[in-house]
Amino acid sequence: MNTQFDILKKSRELVFKKIEGLTHEQLHKIPEGFKNNIAWNVAHLVVTQQLLHYKLSGLQCLVPDELIEKYRKGTAPTEEMSAEEFEEVKDLLMGLPDTLIEDYNEGIFKTYTEYPTSTGFVLTSIENAIAFNNLHEGIHLGVIMALTKLV
Repeated sequence: MNTQFDILKKSRELVFKKIEGLTHEQLHKIPEGFKNNIAWNVAHLVVTQQLLHYKLSGLQCLVPDELIEKYRKGTAPTEEMSAEEFEEVKDLLMGLPDTLIEDYNEGIFKTYTEYPTSTGFVLTSIENAIAFNNLHEGIHLGVIMALTKLV
């Protein structure tokens, strides 16, 4: 699992580097042909990781329910985040992987509710979910990279 955790942390570092120095306007601009923005993608990564790992394991997510409702799969940006809110999301983006590692090593993930992803892959364990989340993070890193070229 250490490799999977390393991939998650590296992916988050790459996202963080890509968004560094972007203005509020750039973070929230939705270019033509896109349905979301950079800020939404960053928050979506935080929320999805929590849902795939914690919620489907029957555990409490470590992010506010309001964040989950705004940025879960199937949502789109409806309002801009304040600069303070986006800073909190960035803190979660960078801090939650360490919490996941600690929680995994402590053995808190005892059960898992099977979940068929939109890609057709069926998650059956926390280990599957951690690996799949890395694929998901890579997809959104690619979207963020494309968006940064257009804003």
